[in-house]
Amino acid sequence: MSSESWGKADLHIHSNHSDGLPSIPEIMEYVQNKTDLDVIAITDHNTIAGAKFARSLSELYDFEVIVGEEVSSRSGHILGLFIEEEIPAGMSAADTIRAIQEQDGIAIIAHPFSNQGVFGPFGRSQLASAVNELAFHALEVYNSLPFLNWANRAAAQMIGGQGIAATGGSDAHVLQGVGKGYTLFKGSTAADVRASIERLETRAETARGGLSLALHLMAGYPRIRRMQALNWERCKAK
Repeated sequence: MSSESWGKADLHIHSNHSDGLPSIPEIMEYVQNKTDLDVIAITDHNTIAGAKFARSLSELYDFEVIVGEEVSSRSGHILGLFIEEEIPAGMSAADTIRAIQEQDGIAIIAHPFSNQGVFGPFGRSQLASAVNELAFHALEVYNSLPFLNWANRAAAQMIGGQGIAATGGSDAHVLQGVGKGYTLFKGSTAADVRASIERLETRAETARGGLSLALHLMAGYPRIRRMQALNWERCKAK
């Protein structure tokens, strides 16, 4: 990297407003005291209530908050960042991304080659055509959940030359997971995150011990996995 300043953003965090365990105040305190993140995005499933609450507290802290949502489209999960109104679940991927863009938001395909990803475990051949068809802004190429190793590798291999940005996030559902996956961007603010994504300058990174710690923590919380599965089945049934 050059001597230019690079910031760190975790763009995929869950709270107890959906299927995460920590409260928003707990997340804010943890980020402030236990991480070196400059920006976070709260991206609860199909709600922005927690994200707006976090943003309302952000003046008390040394980092910025992006209002986000992990939307359950019929094809898979899509992150909407910089939005102000909830995006409804159950729409097609194209309509979900269009709804994000109508709010001047940033659309990121979350864990794209996972079971709940837009392209699924075997959909790598769809990516090139989908870049033009779906017109999303970025692909999450690192997600620190332990069962997404293969999906991460597939995303990293496929993104080159596609004209889309690469992002990383923890997908944290427990406090200790926050910051274990993150996005490097030029600058230090939420506005800089957006600009770096739009200029295709972002990089996805992992913190040391991210996967092993996440595996240890996730094993202790089967409730999280049950809630995720129930949410996904409800979406597909719509």
